[in-house]
Amino acid sequence: MNHPLYEIVEEPIEVEKIIKKVERREAGAITTFIGTVREWTSGKRTMYLKYQAYQPMAVKMLQMIGEEMEEKWPNLKAAITHRIGELDISDIAVVICVSSPHRKEAYEANEYAIERMKQIVPIWKKEHWEDGETWIGDQLEKVAYPEGSPDMEDVKK
Repeated sequence: MNHPLYEIVEEPIEVEKIIKKVERREAGAITTFIGTVREWTSGKRTMYLKYQAYQPMAVKMLQMIGEEMEEKWPNLKAAITHRIGELDISDIAVVICVSSPHRKEAYEANEYAIERMKQIVPIWKKEHWEDGETWIGDQLEKVAYPEGSPDMEDVKK
C-alpha cells in the first residue's frame, strides 16, 4: 500500500532513512523538515496526540504532492513519511526530505509539501490535553469533531 517515497507508518520515523531516499549525485541540496508534537497549543498543554489516516488515500495524496513538486521544480526528488497512532511530546510526526541541484528550490519545494499536505491529505489528530480531548478534523485545524471522531466511511466516498 505504501509507495517507497511516500509512506504512512505506525513506528517511529528514522530521519536518516528518509534522507537516504532522496540522496543522489546531481543534488547539491537536501532540505529536511521534521514536524514534532509540541507541548503547548493555543494556551493548552498537550499530553499526547493520536493520529489517524485513511491510508490508501493518504499515500495517493502524498504521491500526488510529490508529482506536483516535480512538475514545479524539475530535477527534484522528494520523500514524505507521516506517522500515525499515539505520539508523545517531541515525537516525530512527519518528515519531508527534498533534494535538488540548488538549495532555493529544495527549500521552496519542502515548504510547498507541508502546506499541500495540510490541505489535502486525509490525516486527523486527536489532541489529548490536561483537561480533555478533541479530534481535529483537518491538518489546517479548521474542522473539529466535538461529538466524536472522523467517519472513515465519509472519506472513502
